[in-house]
Amino acid sequence: MPTALPSSPSIHWLGSQALTLEMPPPATLDCQRRIWWLAQQLQGGDGIREIVPGMNNLTVELHADSPLAAALPARLRKLWQQAGQADIPQRQVEIPVCYGGRHGPDLDEVARHCGLSLRQVVDMHCASDYTVFFLGFQPGFAYLGGLASRLATPRRAAPRTKVPAGSVAIGGSQTGIYPAASPGGWQIIGHSDVVLFDPNRQPPCSLQPGDIVRFVAIEEPACWK
Repeated sequence: MPTALPSSPSIHWLGSQALTLEMPPPATLDCQRRIWWLAQQLQGGDGIREIVPGMNNLTVELHADSPLAAALPARLRKLWQQAGQADIPQRQVEIPVCYGGRHGPDLDEVARHCGLSLRQVVDMHCASDYTVFFLGFQPGFAYLGGLASRLATPRRAAPRTKVPAGSVAIGGSQTGIYPAASPGGWQIIGHSDVVLFDPNRQPPCSLQPGDIVRFVAIEEPACWK
C-alpha cells in the first residue's frame, strides 16, 4: 500500500477540455508513483485524448463533447485516494559523463557554492541513484529525482542562449541532461555522448519514467587531483 500523503490534490480545469490534478511541493517518489499509477488507470478511457504526467501533477485532455467531463473531477479524487503502485519497469541505466573543464564550465561554481572540491562534487554526483520522474521541457529531457541536497545549486543569474546537447547540469535541487541544444539556465558540470532522443527510434526517448539512472565519470582531468 502507498504511504499516505499529507495533502489532498487540487483539481482545476485548463479551459473546457483539459483537467489538471496537482499536489503541492516538494516532489517525492511516492507522489510520482501515484501519478504514474493514475495515468495507467485512465489510459484508453473513452473520451480521453491525452494523458500527461508531470512533476507532482497529471493533466488529462478530453475530446470535444466528451461524456467524461462532468464526472472527471470526482473520479480523479477517488482514484487518487485508491492509488497503488504503478506497474512500470525500472531499468538500470548508466550514463558516462566527462566532468569539468570544457565539458563542464560551471563545475567550479557548483563546487564553490557547495563548499566542496571539484572531486567531491563529481564523486557525490556519481554516488546517487536517480529516478526519472517525468519527461518534459524538450523531447527526451528527463527530470531526475535523487540529487544530494548538498549539491543543490541555484540556476545561473543569466541563462545561456545555447546549451550544447548532452550537457549534464544542476538546477536548484534537480539534475538532468539536455538532449538537444537549447537555451538554458542550469549549471553545466559535464557532458555525455548518450543520444537521449531519436525520432527514428522506438521508443524515441532513451530514458522513461521509473528508470534508475547512475552517472559514471570518465576522462578525469588533472584539475580534479
